[in-house]
Amino acid sequence: MINDKVLIIAEAGVNHNGNFTLAKKLVDVAKLAGADIVKFQTGVPELIMTDNAPKALYQSRETGSVDSQLDMVKKISLPFNDYILLKEYCDEVGIKFLSTPFDHKSIDFLKKLDIDIFKIPSGEITNLDYLQEVAKIGKNVILSTGMSTISEIANAVSVLRDFLDDSQISILHCTTEYPAPFEEVNLNVIKTLKSTFGLNVGYSDHTKGIEASIAAVALGAKIIEKHFTLDNKMIGPDHKASLEPNELKAMISSIRNIEIALGNGIKKVTRSEAKNIKVARKSVHILNDLKKGTILSQKDLIMKRPGDGISGFEIKYILGRKTSIDLGKDHKVSWKDFI
Repeated sequence: MINDKVLIIAEAGVNHNGNFTLAKKLVDVAKLAGADIVKFQTGVPELIMTDNAPKALYQSRETGSVDSQLDMVKKISLPFNDYILLKEYCDEVGIKFLSTPFDHKSIDFLKKLDIDIFKIPSGEITNLDYLQEVAKIGKNVILSTGMSTISEIANAVSVLRDFLDDSQISILHCTTEYPAPFEEVNLNVIKTLKSTFGLNVGYSDHTKGIEASIAAVALGAKIIEKHFTLDNKMIGPDHKASLEPNELKAMISSIRNIEIALGNGIKKVTRSEAKNIKVARKSVHILNDLKKGTILSQKDLIMKRPGDGISGFEIKYILGRKTSIDLGKDHKVSWKDFI
Protein backbone atom coordinates (compact mmCIF):
# COMPACT_ATOMS: atom_id res chain seq x y z
CA MET A 1 0.00 0.00 0.00
CA ILE A 2 1.82 3.09 -1.26
CA ASN A 3 0.45 6.33 0.19
CA ASP A 4 1.75 9.81 -0.70
CA LYS A 5 0.73 11.38 2.62
CA VAL A 6 0.81 9.91 6.10
CA LEU A 7 -2.20 7.67 6.64
CA ILE A 8 -3.77 8.41 10.04
CA ILE A 9 -5.58 5.47 11.68
CA ALA A 10 -7.63 6.44 14.72
CA GLU A 11 -7.68 3.24 16.78
CA ALA A 12 -11.03 2.98 18.56
CA GLY A 13 -10.26 -0.67 19.34
CA VAL A 14 -12.52 -1.86 22.14
CA ASN A 15 -12.90 1.57 23.74
CA HIS A 16 -16.64 1.39 23.01
CA ASN A 17 -16.82 -1.06 25.95
CA GLY A 18 -19.25 -3.22 23.97
CA ASN A 19 -21.72 -0.35 23.50
CA PHE A 20 -22.79 0.41 19.91
CA THR A 21 -23.81 3.98 20.71
CA LEU A 22 -20.35 4.69 22.11
CA ALA A 23 -18.82 3.10 19.02
CA LYS A 24 -20.71 5.54 16.77
CA LYS A 25 -19.51 8.45 18.94
CA LEU A 26 -15.94 7.24 18.44
CA VAL A 27 -16.49 7.36 14.67
CA ASP A 28 -17.68 10.97 15.02
CA VAL A 29 -14.62 11.90 17.09
CA ALA A 30 -12.24 10.35 14.57
CA LYS A 31 -13.94 12.14 11.66
CA LEU A 32 -13.89 15.52 13.40
CA ALA A 33 -10.21 15.03 14.28
CA GLY A 34 -9.32 14.58 10.61
CA ALA A 35 -8.33 10.90 10.71
CA ASP A 36 -8.32 8.96 7.45
CA ILE A 37 -9.48 5.71 9.05
CA VAL A 38 -11.29 4.68 12.23
CA LYS A 39 -10.35 1.16 13.32
CA PHE A 40 -12.11 -1.32 15.58
CA GLN A 41 -11.36 -4.93 16.63
CA THR A 42 -13.54 -7.87 15.55
CA GLY A 43 -13.43 -11.26 17.21
CA VAL A 44 -15.29 -14.23 18.63
CA PRO A 45 -13.78 -14.46 22.14
CA GLU A 46 -14.13 -18.25 22.42
CA LEU A 47 -12.14 -18.70 19.20
CA ILE A 48 -9.33 -16.40 20.32
CA MET A 49 -8.42 -17.65 23.77
CA THR A 50 -9.02 -20.50 26.19
CA ASP A 51 -10.90 -20.20 29.47
CA ASN A 52 -7.62 -20.08 31.38
CA ALA A 53 -5.70 -17.65 29.15
CA PRO A 54 -4.30 -15.06 31.62
CA LYS A 55 -4.77 -11.33 31.41
CA ALA A 56 -1.84 -9.07 30.68
CA LEU A 57 -0.69 -7.12 33.73
CA TYR A 58 -1.98 -3.86 32.25
CA GLN A 59 -5.39 -5.49 31.69
CA SER A 60 -5.56 -6.65 35.30
CA ARG A 61 -4.47 -3.22 36.45
CA GLU A 62 -7.29 -1.49 34.55
CA THR A 63 -10.10 -4.07 34.85
CA GLY A 64 -9.23 -6.06 37.97
CA SER A 65 -7.97 -9.60 38.33
CA VAL A 66 -11.22 -11.40 39.19
CA ASP A 67 -12.45 -12.00 35.63
CA SER A 68 -10.44 -14.04 33.13
CA GLN A 69 -9.18 -12.56 29.87
CA LEU A 70 -12.03 -14.39 28.14
CA ASP A 71 -14.67 -12.90 30.47
CA MET A 72 -13.20 -9.42 30.00
CA VAL A 73 -13.19 -9.65 26.20
CA LYS A 74 -16.76 -10.99 26.10
CA LYS A 75 -17.95 -7.90 28.00
CA ILE A 76 -16.34 -5.44 25.57
CA SER A 77 -17.08 -7.22 22.27
CA LEU A 78 -19.65 -6.17 19.68
CA PRO A 79 -21.74 -8.63 17.64
CA PHE A 80 -20.97 -8.94 13.92
CA ASN A 81 -24.13 -7.09 12.91
CA ASP A 82 -22.94 -3.96 14.74
CA TYR A 83 -19.86 -3.83 12.51
CA ILE A 84 -22.10 -3.87 9.44
CA LEU A 85 -23.94 -0.86 10.86
CA LEU A 86 -20.68 0.84 11.84
CA LYS A 87 -19.29 0.50 8.33
CA GLU A 88 -22.51 1.96 6.92
CA TYR A 89 -22.21 4.85 9.37
CA CYS A 90 -18.58 5.44 8.41
CA ASP A 91 -19.57 5.56 4.75
CA GLU A 92 -22.32 8.03 5.65
CA VAL A 93 -20.08 10.46 7.53
CA GLY A 94 -17.13 10.09 5.16
CA ILE A 95 -14.41 8.19 7.01
CA LYS A 96 -12.93 4.81 6.08
CA PHE A 97 -13.91 1.86 8.28
CA LEU A 98 -11.34 -0.73 9.34
CA SER A 99 -11.40 -3.55 11.87
CA THR A 100 -8.75 -6.05 12.92
CA PRO A 101 -9.92 -9.70 12.84
CA PHE A 102 -8.67 -11.92 15.67
CA ASP A 103 -9.92 -15.29 14.41
CA HIS A 104 -10.82 -17.05 11.16
CA LYS A 105 -14.56 -16.53 11.50
CA SER A 106 -13.96 -12.79 11.81
CA ILE A 107 -11.70 -12.81 8.75
CA ASP A 108 -14.51 -14.41 6.74
CA PHE A 109 -17.00 -11.87 8.08
CA LEU A 110 -14.84 -8.85 7.24
CA LYS A 111 -14.26 -10.20 3.74
CA LYS A 112 -18.00 -9.89 3.18
CA LEU A 113 -17.88 -6.23 4.24
CA ASP A 114 -15.59 -5.62 1.26
CA ILE A 115 -12.99 -3.60 3.17
CA ASP A 116 -9.86 -2.82 1.16
CA ILE A 117 -7.29 -3.11 3.99
CA PHE A 118 -6.71 -5.93 6.47
CA LYS A 119 -4.80 -5.11 9.66
CA ILE A 120 -2.84 -7.97 11.27
CA PRO A 121 -2.24 -7.43 15.02
CA SER A 122 1.11 -8.12 16.65
CA GLY A 123 -0.17 -11.19 18.47
CA GLU A 124 -0.83 -13.04 15.19
CA ILE A 125 2.64 -12.56 13.67
CA THR A 126 3.57 -16.23 14.27
CA ASN A 127 0.11 -17.58 13.40
CA LEU A 128 0.89 -19.14 10.00
CA ASP A 129 -2.69 -20.18 9.19
CA TYR A 130 -3.99 -16.70 9.97
CA LEU A 131 -1.33 -14.97 7.89
CA GLN A 132 -2.03 -17.18 4.90
CA GLU A 133 -5.79 -16.71 5.09
CA VAL A 134 -5.51 -12.92 5.24
CA ALA A 135 -2.92 -12.78 2.45
CA LYS A 136 -5.02 -14.99 0.15
CA ILE A 137 -7.78 -12.36 0.17
CA GLY A 138 -5.53 -10.25 -2.01
CA LYS A 139 -6.23 -6.89 -0.32
CA ASN A 140 -3.74 -4.44 1.17
CA VAL A 141 -2.27 -5.71 4.45
CA ILE A 142 -0.85 -3.77 7.39
CA LEU A 143 1.27 -5.93 9.74
CA SER A 144 2.05 -4.82 13.30
CA THR A 145 5.36 -6.11 14.67
CA GLY A 146 5.18 -5.72 18.45
CA MET A 147 6.85 -8.43 20.58
CA SER A 148 8.83 -9.69 17.58
CA THR A 149 12.36 -10.09 16.33
CA ILE A 150 13.62 -9.28 12.85
CA SER A 151 13.63 -13.00 11.95
CA GLU A 152 9.99 -13.41 13.04
CA ILE A 153 8.99 -10.39 10.97
CA ALA A 154 10.87 -11.88 8.01
CA ASN A 155 8.93 -15.14 8.38
CA ALA A 156 5.59 -13.30 8.38
CA VAL A 157 6.54 -11.04 5.46
CA SER A 158 7.63 -14.10 3.48
CA VAL A 159 4.16 -15.61 3.93
CA LEU A 160 2.49 -12.38 2.80
CA ARG A 161 4.79 -12.13 -0.23
CA ASP A 162 3.64 -15.58 -1.36
CA PHE A 163 0.28 -13.99 -2.20
CA LEU A 164 0.79 -10.22 -2.36
CA ASP A 165 2.95 -7.67 -4.16
CA ASP A 166 5.26 -5.51 -2.05
CA SER A 167 3.06 -2.52 -2.91
CA GLN A 168 0.24 -4.20 -0.94
CA ILE A 169 2.24 -4.81 2.25
CA SER A 170 2.95 -2.30 5.03
CA ILE A 171 4.76 -2.91 8.35
CA LEU A 172 4.13 -1.02 11.58
CA HIS A 173 6.81 -0.75 14.24
CA CYS A 174 5.18 -1.24 17.63
CA THR A 175 6.04 -1.76 21.30
CA THR A 176 3.33 -3.94 22.82
CA GLU A 177 2.84 -2.45 26.25
CA TYR A 178 0.09 -0.10 27.47
CA PRO A 179 1.37 2.53 27.88
CA ALA A 180 4.73 1.79 26.26
CA PRO A 181 7.70 3.22 28.22
CA PHE A 182 9.63 5.82 26.22
CA GLU A 183 12.96 4.08 26.84
CA GLU A 184 11.64 1.00 24.99
CA VAL A 185 9.94 2.75 22.04
CA ASN A 186 13.12 2.64 19.91
CA LEU A 187 11.77 4.72 17.00
CA ASN A 188 14.93 4.16 14.96
CA VAL A 189 13.57 0.68 14.24
CA ILE A 190 11.37 2.44 11.68
CA LYS A 191 14.50 3.02 9.60
CA THR A 192 15.69 -0.54 10.27
CA LEU A 193 12.46 -2.04 8.96
CA LYS A 194 12.55 0.14 5.87
CA SER A 195 16.13 -0.79 4.98
CA THR A 196 15.65 -4.49 5.80
CA PHE A 197 12.40 -5.15 3.94
CA GLY A 198 12.03 -2.29 1.46
CA LEU A 199 8.33 -2.00 2.32
CA ASN A 200 6.02 0.82 3.35
CA VAL A 201 6.69 1.38 7.08
CA GLY A 202 4.66 3.10 9.79
CA TYR A 203 4.25 3.23 13.55
CA SER A 204 1.58 1.97 15.95
CA ASP A 205 1.93 4.26 18.97
CA HIS A 206 1.12 2.98 22.47
CA THR A 207 2.91 5.76 24.35
CA LYS A 208 1.25 8.53 26.33
CA GLY A 209 0.94 11.81 24.48
CA ILE A 210 1.57 12.66 20.83
CA GLU A 211 5.29 13.32 20.55
CA ALA A 212 6.33 9.79 19.60
CA SER A 213 3.93 9.78 16.66
CA ILE A 214 5.27 13.13 15.48
CA ALA A 215 8.85 11.89 15.78
CA ALA A 216 7.93 8.71 13.88
CA VAL A 217 6.70 10.76 10.96
CA ALA A 218 9.98 12.70 11.04
CA LEU A 219 11.78 9.36 10.76
CA GLY A 220 9.82 8.38 7.66
CA ALA A 221 6.70 6.63 8.95
CA LYS A 222 3.96 6.68 6.31
CA ILE A 223 1.23 5.26 8.60
CA ILE A 224 0.40 6.35 12.15
CA GLU A 225 -1.98 4.31 14.31
CA LYS A 226 -2.99 5.81 17.66
CA HIS A 227 -5.53 4.70 20.28
CA PHE A 228 -8.20 7.20 21.28
CA THR A 229 -11.16 7.21 23.66
CA LEU A 230 -14.11 9.36 24.62
CA ASP A 231 -12.88 9.59 28.20
CA ASN A 232 -9.68 8.10 29.60
CA LYS A 233 -11.35 7.73 33.00
CA MET A 234 -13.69 5.05 31.64
CA ILE A 235 -13.26 1.48 32.87
CA GLY A 236 -11.63 -0.79 30.30
CA PRO A 237 -8.25 -2.25 29.32
CA ASP A 238 -7.14 0.44 26.84
CA HIS A 239 -8.62 3.75 28.00
CA LYS A 240 -5.73 4.80 30.19
CA ALA A 241 -3.29 4.47 27.28
CA SER A 242 -5.59 6.48 24.97
CA LEU A 243 -4.76 10.07 25.89
CA GLU A 244 -5.65 13.47 24.45
CA PRO A 245 -2.97 15.99 23.48
CA ASN A 246 -1.53 17.93 26.37
CA GLU A 247 -0.74 21.61 26.79
CA LEU A 248 2.49 23.58 26.96
CA LYS A 249 4.06 21.56 29.75
CA ALA A 250 3.62 18.39 27.72
CA MET A 251 5.22 20.00 24.68
CA ILE A 252 8.37 20.69 26.64
CA SER A 253 8.31 17.20 28.09
CA SER A 254 7.84 15.80 24.60
CA ILE A 255 11.14 17.21 23.42
CA ARG A 256 12.93 15.41 26.26
CA ASN A 257 10.99 12.20 25.77
CA ILE A 258 11.76 12.04 22.05
CA GLU A 259 15.48 12.27 22.83
CA ILE A 260 15.05 9.09 24.88
CA ALA A 261 12.63 7.42 22.47
CA LEU A 262 14.85 7.52 19.36
CA GLY A 263 16.70 4.41 20.59
CA ASN A 264 19.50 2.52 18.85
CA GLY A 265 17.63 0.99 15.90
CA ILE A 266 18.05 -2.64 16.99
CA LYS A 267 14.74 -4.50 16.88
CA LYS A 268 14.29 -6.90 19.76
CA VAL A 269 11.67 -8.07 22.21
CA THR A 270 11.85 -5.61 25.10
CA ARG A 271 11.86 -6.56 28.77
CA SER A 272 8.34 -5.24 29.46
CA GLU A 273 6.69 -6.76 26.37
CA ALA A 274 8.31 -10.20 26.73
CA LYS A 275 5.80 -11.10 29.44
CA ASN A 276 2.96 -10.39 27.00
CA ILE A 277 4.01 -12.94 24.36
CA LYS A 278 2.17 -15.74 26.19
CA VAL A 279 -0.91 -13.53 26.52
CA ALA A 280 -1.14 -12.11 23.00
CA ARG A 281 0.15 -14.91 20.77
CA LYS A 282 -1.50 -18.20 19.93
CA SER A 283 -0.07 -21.70 19.97
CA VAL A 284 -1.32 -25.08 18.75
CA HIS A 285 -4.30 -26.53 20.67
CA ILE A 286 -6.55 -29.55 20.13
CA LEU A 287 -9.87 -28.65 18.45
CA ASN A 288 -11.90 -31.62 19.76
CA ASP A 289 -11.23 -34.62 22.02
CA LEU A 290 -8.76 -37.13 20.54
CA LYS A 291 -8.12 -40.72 21.57
CA LYS A 292 -4.69 -42.15 22.17
CA GLY A 293 -3.23 -43.41 18.89
CA THR A 294 -4.91 -40.80 16.69
CA ILE A 295 -2.81 -39.78 13.70
CA LEU A 296 -2.81 -36.00 13.85
CA SER A 297 -4.10 -33.94 10.90
CA GLN A 298 -4.67 -30.23 10.33
CA LYS A 299 -8.40 -30.56 11.07
CA ASP A 300 -7.59 -31.69 14.63
CA LEU A 301 -5.85 -28.41 15.48
CA ILE A 302 -6.73 -24.82 16.30
CA MET A 303 -4.53 -21.83 17.11
CA LYS A 304 -5.54 -20.33 20.47
CA ARG A 305 -4.09 -18.30 23.28
CA PRO A 306 -2.00 -18.71 25.37
CA GLY A 307 1.02 -18.63 23.08
CA ASP A 308 3.60 -20.53 25.10
CA GLY A 309 3.12 -23.83 23.27
CA ILE A 310 4.01 -24.97 19.76
CA SER A 311 4.17 -22.15 17.19
CA GLY A 312 2.05 -22.11 14.05
CA PHE A 313 5.27 -22.29 12.06
CA GLU A 314 6.05 -25.67 13.67
CA ILE A 315 2.73 -27.40 12.90
CA LYS A 316 4.29 -29.23 9.95
CA TYR A 317 6.56 -31.13 12.36
CA ILE A 318 3.65 -32.70 14.30
CA LEU A 319 1.23 -33.48 11.46
CA GLY A 320 1.06 -37.22 10.77
CA ARG A 321 2.38 -38.16 14.21
CA LYS A 322 0.45 -40.49 16.54
CA THR A 323 -0.87 -39.29 19.89
CA SER A 324 0.67 -41.04 22.90
CA ILE A 325 -2.23 -40.21 25.26
CA ASP A 326 -5.86 -39.08 25.13
CA LEU A 327 -5.98 -35.34 24.38
CA GLY A 328 -8.97 -33.23 25.39
CA LYS A 329 -10.51 -30.24 23.65
CA ASP A 330 -8.38 -27.07 24.07
CA HIS A 331 -5.40 -29.12 25.25
CA LYS A 332 -2.22 -27.11 24.59
CA VAL A 333 -0.11 -29.36 22.39
CA SER A 334 3.44 -30.27 23.44
CA TRP A 335 6.06 -32.47 21.88
CA LYS A 336 5.59 -35.14 24.55
CA ASP A 337 2.03 -35.75 23.38
CA PHE A 338 3.24 -37.81 20.41
CA ILE A 339 5.00 -41.08 19.74
